[in-house]
Amino acid sequence: MGRFTKIQPLLIFAAAFAGIVLGQIAFFSENMGGMIEPFLMVLLFFVFLKVDVKEIGHSFRNVRFSSTAVLINFVWTPILAVMLGYAFLGGPGDMMIGFVMLLVTPCTDWFMVFTGMSKGNLSLSASILPLNLVLQVVLLPVYLFLFFGTGSSFDLGSILISIVFVLAVPFIAANLVKAAVKALGRKGAMDEGIDKHGDNLQLIFLCLAVFAMFAPNGSMIIDDPVVLLQMLVPLVIFFALNFIISRAVGKALGFSFDDTTSLTFTVMARNSPLALAIAVAAFPDSPLIALVLVVGPLIELPILSLTSAVILRIRGKGEASFSA
Repeated sequence: MGRFTKIQPLLIFAAAFAGIVLGQIAFFSENMGGMIEPFLMVLLFFVFLKVDVKEIGHSFRNVRFSSTAVLINFVWTPILAVMLGYAFLGGPGDMMIGFVMLLVTPCTDWFMVFTGMSKGNLSLSASILPLNLVLQVVLLPVYLFLFFGTGSSFDLGSILISIVFVLAVPFIAANLVKAAVKALGRKGAMDEGIDKHGDNLQLIFLCLAVFAMFAPNGSMIIDDPVVLLQMLVPLVIFFALNFIISRAVGKALGFSFDDTTSLTFTVMARNSPLALAIAVAAFPDSPLIALVLVVGPLIELPILSLTSAVILRIRGKGEASFSA
């Protein structure tokens, strides 16, 4: 574990706080939004350096993992989201719409980072990524219609292209670098460098991406901080329940510790950037929906970071036993 990885929850929260505060300065609020994708792509580049392409092919055949993740993400999670919305957010309304949009869209990037930091099965996580992406875009309008009677129209094509670009460029770049290093006979040195510095480099760019995410939206949070308090309890309950469920299901199905770690972040991490992009396009006259999706990561990212630290501690102490 890298030196700074040990305090990653604190660093991520500090990055978000810095973004909110410095976002009151025009330079940061006007320019940082365009830096989210570059920082995220560099971050994913370091993640993909650890991913073996051959293993991804093997992971695609892990039907038990894929079906388990799909059932939790697209059957259990929407039901849980609606229950929490009625219990804590007063039922149907803009806040609940934003809350449900956040929870029914599983992450397509952050979860890889936290899986890597927790020493989970990155190849397995990469194999579920395309399925999560397609299903959430297809099913989100269905959930909105079922739960709220709300139709939505948005440019699916441009959203998909944007996401694929953010994922494909670092993936291709990482594999080109690995091929070049292997051709030069320096693979061992690169692997050693990644093992030694990879976690810290990922955390640095993760914090930069978090800062860039919050800087343009800091004023929204400062102007309406009550939303953060209203979202806190239901989101904490959501993450706690999905953590417990993923660990219990992984153990019951005989997943390895690494595979269970991948399942945990697959069903916990949410795709707030995608949900926010859709909300802005589909509900331009409902700023509260967008605000909920901005506030969500402020709670989510520190919890995911804390989850990573907990999993690493469990792994280190050997308190959990999983069969391969």
